[in-house]
Amino acid sequence: MALRLLSTQTTMSTIASPPIHHIPVDVPSVRDRASLARRVLLGCGILSSLLYVAMNVFVAMQWEGYSSASQTVSELSAIGAPTRSLWVVLAIGYTVLVAAFGAGVWTSARESRALRIVGGLMIAYGLTGLVWPFAPMHLREVLAAGGGTWTDTMHIVLAMVTVPLMLVAIGVGAAAFGKRFRYYSIASLAILLAFGVLTGRDGPRVGANLPTPWVGVWERILIGVFLLWVVVLAIALLRSARDRRGV
Repeated sequence: MALRLLSTQTTMSTIASPPIHHIPVDVPSVRDRASLARRVLLGCGILSSLLYVAMNVFVAMQWEGYSSASQTVSELSAIGAPTRSLWVVLAIGYTVLVAAFGAGVWTSARESRALRIVGGLMIAYGLTGLVWPFAPMHLREVLAAGGGTWTDTMHIVLAMVTVPLMLVAIGVGAAAFGKRFRYYSIASLAILLAFGVLTGRDGPRVGANLPTPWVGVWERILIGVFLLWVVVLAIALLRSARDRRGV
């Protein structure tokens, strides 16, 4: 009788208790979070180029009489320029974005030594931006009157460091992908060198406060080629990561 009662209670308990279902919880894996972080860092490359273009347009508009065609970008942050403070603040954002992009390239390198080198060069290029605010040039009329100081010398030194970093990054990066990207990188290098020569030829005329009707155009083409290359590299790496995920 006791056994029958126990069996009945067990049966009723089984019927009354609903089955327990485990609800799956979608917890992002470490790999997923790392992949998202890489995509964000690579996206910083695109944002950095867009920001720099916007800076050249917006900041130049704040200086009445400034000519983007006949004046250099550096004059926007020159000592005594009405746009110096604004440019320096925005340039800090550009510096952070470029350095972050370099980290994204580095972490995306995997077995690619070329991409790892490019990532390191981009980080170095970005970090030089931390020094630029302490090495501004003087306005043309000050330089022509002999008012240049050590900051003008440092400005030239930084330019001599920054430009090679840009060139070597593009040159090494040319080997990171297929033929199309290689040819594109080589063409970018050729344009950079050509317009670098044109810009450099007007350098002494800037210091002498002589007319430089096209120096701003040459320099902005040079810079624009590099900014575009950064965007193309970022997109190529983002697509490569997407293809690996099979999305």
